[in-house]
Amino acid sequence: MGTPDDRAPLAERVGRLLDAGLPLTIVAAGDPVLRRGTEPFDGQLEPALLARFVEALRITMRAAPGVGLAAPQVGVPLRIAVIEDPAPVPEEVRLVRGRVPQPFRVLVNPSYEPVGDARAAFFEGCLSVPGWQAVVARHAEVRLTGHDEHGRALDEVFTGWPARIVQHETDHLDGVLYLDRAESRSLSSNQAMAERWAQPGPEEAARALGFELP
Repeated sequence: MGTPDDRAPLAERVGRLLDAGLPLTIVAAGDPVLRRGTEPFDGQLEPALLARFVEALRITMRAAPGVGLAAPQVGVPLRIAVIEDPAPVPEEVRLVRGRVPQPFRVLVNPSYEPVGDARAAFFEGCLSVPGWQAVVARHAEVRLTGHDEHGRALDEVFTGWPARIVQHETDHLDGVLYLDRAESRSLSSNQAMAERWAQPGPEEAARALGFELP
């Protein structure tokens, strides 16, 4: 959203964004909207506009494609994100990473807290940092609280890859990119990932690139 529009009411800005067509443009790292954090959703968008915005996030996430998308990634500083993961991965990957299908869901004003001390490290990417991946150690299990788009309370424990998705998208709402939490020595292009580090886990990459796993 351009700087002059930042002075307009949020609902008006979102309406203009949606009227420009779908999928929405995903902003890339370096755009301040990804670093400013977000304001809690408190009815800034009336129900019909909120439904349109949620559908736009769904379409944009699927078109990318990705398994999650936060409102700041399309230039909207609201505490809203969507997640969905059909998990089309081999059995070995599913077992090692704990990647299981997740239905489409909307997270409104989400927050998470760790459950236990276990951490898991895997390569992770981001639609706002195209072309690159890095290893991120995250909580293996988290409790997510918040609401859905209809105002119904969410209070759910996520484990494995779904826990990673929840943390990644909620971090976006706090102005945090996955690179802030990544092992810098693990940073790899998508080409290097495909040629060298396609294994289910990052152990070989850690040995070759010289970083530690939790």
